[in-house]
Amino acid sequence: MQYNTGGPLAGRTIVVTRPQAQAAPLAEAIAESGGAPLIFPLLEIAPASDPQPLVDAVQRLADYSLAVFISPNAVDYAVPAILASGQWPAALVPAAVGQGTVKALAAHGVSGCVAPTRRFDSEALLELPELAAERVGGRRVAIFRGDGGRELLADTLRARGATVDCVTCYRRSGPSGGLEPLLAAWRESRLDALTVSSSEGMRYLFDLLDDEGRAFLKRTPLFVPHGRIADNARALGLSNIILTDAADAGILAGLRAYNWPK
Repeated sequence: MQYNTGGPLAGRTIVVTRPQAQAAPLAEAIAESGGAPLIFPLLEIAPASDPQPLVDAVQRLADYSLAVFISPNAVDYAVPAILASGQWPAALVPAAVGQGTVKALAAHGVSGCVAPTRRFDSEALLELPELAAERVGGRRVAIFRGDGGRELLADTLRARGATVDCVTCYRRSGPSGGLEPLLAAWRESRLDALTVSSSEGMRYLFDLLDDEGRAFLKRTPLFVPHGRIADNARALGLSNIILTDAADAGILAGLRAYNWPK
């Protein structure tokens, strides 16, 4: 990783909390801007406890008109199983919530993806004409996702007349390695900001911290790329929140534009 010692983030240690497999691009961008990224995933990703739903979905893939992937993790855990059974069905339209997921699909050779280009959430995806009632009514939709999560997408598509199967292909859990790297950086006054791209990860962090750690967290700038994450952080009693534009590019722009203390 190359550091730009004269960049706008020079001298700043910034925590990247994306899952390990998705952390490198933002960490590298921070380093290129002069910052010191500290990768500390708040979510650990593993295969689903029960693989059968994915197996069943792959076997009846030709029955679906639309395959929605909630995240790059959904792509990484579902698409290899799909392609192992043959080529991507020509009539099956792929859809994604965010551009990172579009890129993950493209890396597996799946193109023609339907996805929002500005906001990256279920609401934005549902606004696209390809998911309107006249397009999905009477059709079968597969949603590849992790365990739990919001039901808005599935519920709305069902209300529009689609038959929806939610396929859990991976599971999420909190960090298992302990919080000592974060606490050590805080205690040594060398942790300047955190970037958080998941409300679930934010909750894991808050719950794992003791009173000392929560005091550190409350006074540390928290850069988040979605209003829902900001709202959830405020509900935890946090107030030093900087809402950025979406995705890694939005987070990086927010970091670069921030009025850092001298």
